[in-house]
Amino acid sequence: MIWVRSLAYTAFFYLWSVVMALLMLPTLVLPRGWLRSLFKAWAAGVVLGLRLLCGVRVEVRGQAYLPRGPALVAPKHQCMFDVFAQFVILPDSCFVMKKELMWIPFFSWYALKMRMIVVDRQGGAAALRKMVREAVERFKDRRQLVIFPEGTRGTPGVAGDYKPGIAALYREFGVPCVPVATNSGMHWPAHGFLRSPGVIVFEFLEPIQPGLKRAAFMARLEQQVETASQALLSE
Repeated sequence: MIWVRSLAYTAFFYLWSVVMALLMLPTLVLPRGWLRSLFKAWAAGVVLGLRLLCGVRVEVRGQAYLPRGPALVAPKHQCMFDVFAQFVILPDSCFVMKKELMWIPFFSWYALKMRMIVVDRQGGAAALRKMVREAVERFKDRRQLVIFPEGTRGTPGVAGDYKPGIAALYREFGVPCVPVATNSGMHWPAHGFLRSPGVIVFEFLEPIQPGLKRAAFMARLEQQVETASQALLSE
């Protein structure tokens, strides 16, 4: 029955997304807060539908470490659901996202209105400088900057290649970095539509305070994220 429930959820997901995308259109000429509220409502619907149709619920741990003001948030990335969930969990998230996503209909308009940071992963130093410049403005607005340190979705239980972009932001701005572990890929695979019943956990870990050298920061970030994520897979 998993495939039937998963198929029903997939249909719901796309229908819900189209409806909300149309409802969001008027917000393009309104202050950003209107669109942020609708994004949160859309993401909450995605989470609720997953629980009702597929028996997958979401649990947030480490809520004492949830940032309320400007901070770097560095989640493990196993599936697209990692993105949806952060819209619900964080007060005012701003994602660092690859430019290829700007080809998605409607999404590009809303990403620009939400002032997401779009990067060219092949852009080298110029792309890194652009990311830092735009991050300055987002932190002034007291937003939480979400950057997936591996840069792309990975297989549960496998450590990805942690990219240097997050270290540049950590060094430049002197804000805490909050690692986030997850087991999301066990219930929402990166490829395929089957959604296995269970609990998706997002565990916010002890923040890494400013001041570490780049190598020490990257080593600690990877160690915290991978150790905690592996523990979640073993539960």
